[in-house]
Parts: sequence; structure tokens; C-alpha cells
Amino acid sequence: MTRPLSVAVAGLGTVGAGLLTLLRDNAELIAARAGRPIVVTAVAARERNRDRGVSLEGLRWYEDPVAMAADAQADVIVELIGGSEGPARALVEAALAAGKPVVTANKALLALHGTALAARAEASGATLAYEAAVAGGIPAIKALREGLAANGIRRVTGILNGTCNYILTCMREQGREFGDVLAEAQKLGYAEADPSFDIDGIDAAHKLAILAALAFGRPVDFPAVHVEGIRAISALDIRLADQLGYRIKLLGIAERTEGGVATRVHPCMVPASHPIARVDGVFNAVVAEGDFVGRVVLEGRGAGAGPTASAVAADLIDIARGRSTPVWGAAGPALKAIPAEPMAAHHGAYYLRLMVLDRPGVIADVTGVLRDHGVSLESMIQRGRAPGEAVPVVLTTHACRESSMREALARIAGLEAVLEPPALIRIETL
Repeated sequence: MTRPLSVAVAGLGTVGAGLLTLLRDNAELIAARAGRPIVVTAVAARERNRDRGVSLEGLRWYEDPVAMAADAQADVIVELIGGSEGPARALVEAALAAGKPVVTANKALLALHGTALAARAEASGATLAYEAAVAGGIPAIKALREGLAANGIRRVTGILNGTCNYILTCMREQGREFGDVLAEAQKLGYAEADPSFDIDGIDAAHKLAILAALAFGRPVDFPAVHVEGIRAISALDIRLADQLGYRIKLLGIAERTEGGVATRVHPCMVPASHPIARVDGVFNAVVAEGDFVGRVVLEGRGAGAGPTASAVAADLIDIARGRSTPVWGAAGPALKAIPAEPMAAHHGAYYLRLMVLDRPGVIADVTGVLRDHGVSLESMIQRGRAPGEAVPVVLTTHACRESSMREALARIAGLEAVLEPPALIRIETL
């Protein structure tokens, strides 16, 4: 019988325990598809006696995950610790330096250090696989790097954070405010105690940086990603968006432009008819547009023990079969130093909501500022009248330059009759 592939797993949280369960429960199926059994033989975690719902009997135990990289009996190292620095980075670097294949679900590590890690992998001839780092169980990495390898990719758009998508879905379906839904999401386990990485867009930006590198054949460039979160989205904005025929989603968008590659994460108004607008709850979606294949839509669970473990196991099956692809789809020297286009150069339409005093001349003042900065209006909505009190006024614009919109917004915010910071959401036609 062919010798089993021996796997050492660092990190026994939700995903680590899920991987052990998956490899055991589906052992026969996996062995048939991998050409040999895949067996976990060693683990590393902080608390040895914690009940994880899966037996660790017979496994070699390491207190120090970096020491596990030197385990001569381990064929592959799986890193599920998380974090861009510390033991996760040290483990992956040590394993690659030793020439051992690494499978990781660590999007932060790849977004910040992916170029250097890819160079280490190439130098030692080791595989660095990371299907689980983006969109959980959705095979987004393989789709871009392998399935669409013959296509010039024009754009990649994604709902890349299930926490944000769940919050925005509940706000729309139940008419509730952001803070209320966030608190509930934390109780249900859909949001962390400190949800900043999710709701401020950082998690989605890590994933988008990875997708952009694969899509456009350039080194990963996280600092170039423009990032905004969903804290400022109100139930009123979601209700008004619905009336206008849109749904609000936190999207990651990477696209080729005349100036290079633009990468941005921010709330968007998406036409309700677009497939991505109908992806709700904790689900993720990735939409890729190729020059020959056209639009490809992938949807599924973007996190959790089962989906993420499924993606890790898929990488292990590839390694067992001897299948290997360059980390970023092409060898380091073949990657192109494509410039990053700044957000100020973005050209698109906008939704602008103002809370203003209901008195004569206010709208004229606002539209005058927009006119001065070359921003053309498409529509205006004012719901109800309340003389002398605050009323919402919604403006939608034709496409204009981001820098012009920002300059106009700064002036509008300073008008005496504007009582709150303006709400600005970009309208994406996709």
C-alpha cells in the first residue's frame, strides 16, 4: 500500500478540530482521491487538556509550533494559528526553509508577507497552498489560479466577509440599526468580541489583496487596498437603497484600469438584479470576469469549521498527488510590477444622504456646491416635510471622479443647514 501522507497541524481551534474530524470521517473517500491515505500524526496548540470534541490520542504533541516544523515524520505542515506575525509566521518560514510543503488558512499572513513567503517556497522547492485563506469553502483560489488561467481577468468582485454580510442582511430584512444587529451577531458567534477586523473591512481587504495578486499576476500589495467598513451604514440608508432598486453590500473590488490596478473595499449599492445582491446572511461570493470566459459566479459558506477544513483538505489532496502550482500563479520573476491606482482616481456614481434643516434655499446651496466641483445629479428624493426640523435628502449622481466628490462633500458638510456628517455610498453597476 502507498505510504500515507503524514500531516502535522498547528492550531486546534474551530478549523483545526474540524480538519481532524473531516480527515477521519471521510478517510476512505479522501484516500481514493489523493491516491493514498492522509493522516494527521502531530499537532501543536497552547492548551493540551482542552476538550475539542475530537480525540488526540496517538498524536505527537508540540508545545512549540516552530519545533514541529522540524518533525522528520511530518510530510506537510498545516498552519491554522492565525495572525500575520508571531508563531504563525515563524512556523511557515521554518517549514518552507526546511523544504516542507505548507498549507495555511492565514489570509493576514499572505496579504502582508505573501511575496517574501513565495520567494522562500520557490527557493526551497516547497509548496505553499492557501485555498482556505479566501472565502472558506468556495474554491476561489483554484478558480482564479487554475480554472481561469487562460483568461485575462478584467475584474474580481467579492462579498468576502460573512459577518458584515450577515449584519447588512439583518438590517435590511428586519429594519434594525447596525449596533443592535452587531450585538446579536456577537451573541450568536457570528462576530468576534472585538469585531473591528470584520466590520472595518480589514479582513475583506486581506482577502482582496490575495485575489488581486492572482487575478492580475502581480506581487501581493495590501497597503494599496482602499478600506472602509460598515459602521456608518444606517437602517435608513438600507431602506432608501431598496426604494432606489439597490442593495447595500460590503464588496471587495479589484479591477484593471488605464492607470493600473485598483483595489478597494467599501460599502456599495448593487443593483438588486445582480447575482451578488442576492447573496445574504453569512454566505460569501466571488465574481470573476475573464476576457474569454465572461462572468463566473461562485457562492458558498465563507467561514466555519466544515467549509474551511474542506478547503485545507483539498490542498492536502493536491500535495498527496504531487500537484503543485506557483504561489501566485506564475514564478516570481514573471510577476508584473503593475502600478496601484489610488482611490482618488476612481470614477463612478454616488448615493449621498444629507440630514438638513427643512427651510428654503438649502437644496440650492447643496446643488451649487456639487455643480462647482463638476458633480452632475441624476436624481433627488426628499421624503416628507418638517419645516424648521431635520429631514433626509437623498441625491444620486452621474459618474464623476472620487477626488471631486470628496472635495464637494467637505464643503457640503460645512454648510450651516447640514446637521450630520453626510452619508456617502458608491453605486456599482457591476
